Amino acid sequence: MNGVPTDIVSLRMSHCRAEHAASGAQYHLAVLYYRECLEAAERREDCRAVEFFALKLAACYEQMGLTEKAAHFRALACSDDFSLLG
Repeated sequence: MNGVPTDIVSLRMSHCRAEHAASGAQYHLAVLYYRECLEAAERREDCRAVEFFALKLAACYEQMGLTEKAAHFRALACSDDFSLLG
């Protein structure tokens, strides 16, 4: 495990922090927390959660003007191959 908890309470807390940061246009923080969520979802092997958090990351990166990163996470959300998380 790489230091990111996989329990549902920790995942929910990271999600709440990400949502709060995104609502305040603090996209760098939102990305940090959504990445934690995405990594936890991958470890839990929860494909729907991986898709959800990948789309959240894509939206943040689009708001930041980082279209290539946004496209990467959008592709991850539409893929069955989650090895793109790398």
